[in-house]
Amino acid sequence: MHQTALRSLRRAACALMLFGPFVPSHAADPAWQGAAFEGDHAALQKLADAGARVVRVYREQDAWVLDAAQALGLKVVMGIWLGHPRHGFNYADPMQVAAQEARVRDFVQRHRSHPALLAWGVGNEVETGVAEPLPLWREINRLAGIVKSLDPKHPTLMVVADNSDDWLRPLADCCHQVDLLGLNLYGGSIFNLPARLKALGIAKPVLVSELGPLGQWQAGRKPWGAPVELTSTQKADFFRDALAFVAGQPQIVAAHPFLWGEKQEQTATWHSLLADGRLTAMTDAIATAWGRPPQHAAPRIAGIGIAADEFAPGAEVSAGVDATAAEGSPLDTEWTVRAEATDLRVGGDIEAVPPRIEVNVLHADARSVRFIAPATPGAYRLFITLRDRHGKVATANLPFRVR
Repeated sequence: MHQTALRSLRRAACALMLFGPFVPSHAADPAWQGAAFEGDHAALQKLADAGARVVRVYREQDAWVLDAAQALGLKVVMGIWLGHPRHGFNYADPMQVAAQEARVRDFVQRHRSHPALLAWGVGNEVETGVAEPLPLWREINRLAGIVKSLDPKHPTLMVVADNSDDWLRPLADCCHQVDLLGLNLYGGSIFNLPARLKALGIAKPVLVSELGPLGQWQAGRKPWGAPVELTSTQKADFFRDALAFVAGQPQIVAAHPFLWGEKQEQTATWHSLLADGRLTAMTDAIATAWGRPPQHAAPRIAGIGIAADEFAPGAEVSAGVDATAAEGSPLDTEWTVRAEATDLRVGGDIEAVPPRIEVNVLHADARSVRFIAPATPGAYRLFITLRDRHGKVATANLPFRVR
């Protein structure tokens, strides 16, 4: 492992009085267990209750988390948002670059002494949509060096998307001012990451800065293009297996599940670990991996189904779910139809929530629904939300088309 980076990180750990040596010899560091976060105080409290010790935030407007985390005994990977070319930031413009540097300097100087601060996250997937990322990564490295000069006590992190081996290969020799390499990983890629890092010659410590199950860009699709989302139970099983795997990997400092909170990205549930602010089987799996198994497990979904993929306008649609509460108590099921999302973005950019479609419901109970298909041809999704008596939630959805 990259010894210079490790020495820097160990110095930071000592300065922050963390929970022991930064990188143990045979496992990820529990002092860094946590999640990527976007949410409110209530969601942050749930994160602390689940056993997290670190919260990763993305941008300066999340600086409120520093004080809130301190009150909850959490540390913070504090994000510093850097401009993205796809949003119009021009790294060839000296005035824009100088203004960004001034903003970074100001923010670091204002927050470098906060007791909850663990590390600086300098940028997040800045290279998205760029054909050649290396010039951008060199600028991030320069800014990381400035951050280190202003605050040598806290390590620096740069976060990139895992597009391919060829994409990541330059990082073996790039960015020596960056102490940790942050990688955003989805689907099964986490399980071959150690072998890939070795083959690519990337030796510095790695934080999996976003860990998620199958992304919408990876999932199977219906003939009209709608990606098929996993159920909350399938996602929970992924987090259980992935976090157990990471725990035994010495180069991987930790893996931060994405996203402790809620956001619309393809659907409102695809990357949300919470549902209507409530805990799920995914949060159960994460809390168990962190040593805090829940007293009451969330509902689990054994299967979902819909009568067909396509329906005529005004035809009868039937669908069902096979789900159980942990103690066998009744479940309350909400069935909701929405138009398929069309405001689709990249890199986690904000998307508009597709409209709810009012349909004529013929029958609905905890296990099945029958309703009249919308009169307007198009792509839709049937969302299934199950709640147990403890307030925990399971989620699933079924794409269908009217034509």
